[in-house]
Amino acid sequence: MTRRRVVVTGMGVVAPNGIGVPAFWSSLKEGRSGIKRITRLDPSPYPTQFGGEVSDFDPLNYFEKTQARKMDRFTQFALAACTEAVTQANLTGVDTATAEGTGVVVGSGMGGFSTVEEQHKRLLEMGPRRVNPFLIPMMIVNIAAGEIAIRFGFKGPNTSMVSACTTGNHCIGFGLRTIQCGDADRMIVGASEAGITHISLAGFSIMRALSTRNDNPAAASRPFDKDRDGFVLSEGSGVLVLEDLDSARRRGVEILAEIVGYSANSDAHHITAPCPDGEGARAVIRRALRDAAVGPDQIDYINAHGTSTQLNDKAETQAIKAVFGDHARRVKISSTKSVHGHLLGAGAAVEAVATVQAIRDGIVPPTINYTTPDPGCDLDYTPNTAVAHTITLAISNAFGFGGHNASVVFKQFSG
Repeated sequence: MTRRRVVVTGMGVVAPNGIGVPAFWSSLKEGRSGIKRITRLDPSPYPTQFGGEVSDFDPLNYFEKTQARKMDRFTQFALAACTEAVTQANLTGVDTATAEGTGVVVGSGMGGFSTVEEQHKRLLEMGPRRVNPFLIPMMIVNIAAGEIAIRFGFKGPNTSMVSACTTGNHCIGFGLRTIQCGDADRMIVGASEAGITHISLAGFSIMRALSTRNDNPAAASRPFDKDRDGFVLSEGSGVLVLEDLDSARRRGVEILAEIVGYSANSDAHHITAPCPDGEGARAVIRRALRDAAVGPDQIDYINAHGTSTQLNDKAETQAIKAVFGDHARRVKISSTKSVHGHLLGAGAAVEAVATVQAIRDGIVPPTINYTTPDPGCDLDYTPNTAVAHTITLAISNAFGFGGHNASVVFKQFSG
């Protein structure tokens, strides 16, 4: 069967370093960190007291007060990012046929964690009759996809994915396959996360996954640097509109990029640690390139998972070397987590937006805070300063707890 070509026609972002794609991308290019001391809760008792908060987000810019009160923060982020994406793709107020041909797959790694915490406290202190009647629809992961469909009237396939830090890429891949096989003409894809809560901060701290550079939060996320000491917990959302090329042409919308390859697999190794030699990452990158029908030496840019942890960064570097051979030392690589931190389930979604913007502008965003080279991470990570570079093909990687891996290949659209 001839596969339909799938293109990107809209993008939206809510991130610690900028709300909206223009602000987000400007921050990435300039290497301006969005990491600072946490304000939504008192972080004093915790070993890590900073994170990637979306501190200037006002839900009343997007919803009536009564609507906002019925949504967890992660759903609010998803709807805000989606509004930007569907507006760019000219999918607001669509006709019946367009609505029925548009589906949604938007996931989350954690869902409504803050709602669960708040309502559990209320249950213990005030009893079951004082629990919010909207508790269940506020906390469940699939509610973001459901709310998007309701808000915009999209009646196509609707679901969500939950696969830790790989969620965003899995949602993108599901949307790609849905369009390719003809089950929808357009898919709203992405992920959202609002995991800066007491329980998640405690949990990630006790497992020693987080950086503890409380004296200099902006310098804490330092992927591939020898002195990296953990990732930075962040929040936000990334949403893309994927569309069948013929549909996009009929509607006359701008095409931002083409998505040409995807693959997912499992390490089957450990619940939190990657394969030390990058075996799972190596295999998923190879399969994504094969799906895109391109060779390793054709890739111009790799948006790395690059979490700023000792194990991940070394394993990903080894995987890149194994797949790309001599080209590994020529291809441009960067981790935008150095600027916006790790958005967990939403990480790959916002990084997909960054990858498309890199292709469109011919700019590789930097890996900031790279000051001390690591002998085990010895590739070109675009240290500290953005680089102008023609990007025809790019790959974006995501690896998550549970051994989940997924890679997506994007291409400059050429007609």
